[in-house]
Amino acid sequence: MIEDDLRAAFVRHEPLAPSTGALRAAIDRLAATRRRRRQRFQVAGVTLALLAALGVGVPQLRPDRPAADSLLPGQPADSLSLNILLVGVDGFGEDPPSRLADSILLVHIPADRSRPYLISLPRDLEVSVPGRGIDKINTAFFGGAGQPRPDLDAGYDLTRQVVADLTGVRVDAGAVLTFTGLRRITEAVDGVEVCLPNEVRSWHSRRVFPAGCQRLDGAASVDLLRQRRYLPDGAFDRDRNAQRYVAGLIRRAVAQDVLSNPVRLTALVSAAGKDLTVDDDGLPLTRLLRVLPELKNVEPVGLSLPVGPPAGSAARLRLDPKQGPAFLAALSEDRLAQWVAQHPGQVNAVR
Repeated sequence: MIEDDLRAAFVRHEPLAPSTGALRAAIDRLAATRRRRRQRFQVAGVTLALLAALGVGVPQLRPDRPAADSLLPGQPADSLSLNILLVGVDGFGEDPPSRLADSILLVHIPADRSRPYLISLPRDLEVSVPGRGIDKINTAFFGGAGQPRPDLDAGYDLTRQVVADLTGVRVDAGAVLTFTGLRRITEAVDGVEVCLPNEVRSWHSRRVFPAGCQRLDGAASVDLLRQRRYLPDGAFDRDRNAQRYVAGLIRRAVAQDVLSNPVRLTALVSAAGKDLTVDDDGLPLTRLLRVLPELKNVEPVGLSLPVGPPAGSAARLRLDPKQGPAFLAALSEDRLAQWVAQHPGQVNAVR
């Protein structure tokens, strides 16, 4: 009897219940959008990495919201310069994990699409870090990533904010990089040729990298790009070697037609596997990819932010009072070609 009454009550009230169709459809649309977003920007992640990898892998690509505003519909893609931030974290995935950004590279693509510029920002550069006051720039990732397990996304966000404040330029896209992805991508292109001006001896493995050009596999590339202890200029030389690796990776990608061949690009994405995770914040992928074939010269120009000598017991670096502001003005005004012509001695040889 009670069961019959309950059944009858459900029948009477069922028409009053709101339909779940709209909610289910919304959930399905959201899930599909997220899947498409991840797939789209996996391709963008590898493309950006090939364009400007620091030499330390590819797990986290983040196009940033300002780029969506800057690349407006109807506005020519070649009317704007682009800036891509690459943050290298040595030791992520280890226990305990590293949360300091050992390599920070800003890739500038001028509006005339002449060639890419790779600008290394010294990890010991003294800057203002929100929440930490005046500190080294590599602590921005630490402050954002948190603990006990670092959040790459949050670490990148704070680093991007600091770099944008320092340079005065819009950061259109970026990635947090680790060594695992580097090994896999290097192997996927059958090694990368790196040209060294001097011999490098590995402090970690005792491997010797002779002066001159040599093809490096994934393990050797990681080994080289970790070195700074035996190098005359320490971390500065490590940054220059990262730029040389980038140049070799770009040449290899062009030679294998990776950037313009969707099949080969997809294969490279698959090779990165779980070490390529991405998050779209609004940068139109089609506009970003359209820029790549427009480059008149894919050979990058390696530069370092002009800094003065180390100051204080913490060996912090400060922007060179003369060349630093002039360099940043040239960057923000898209005049790096003229600056390079006036300061040829500041160019880092990448071949």
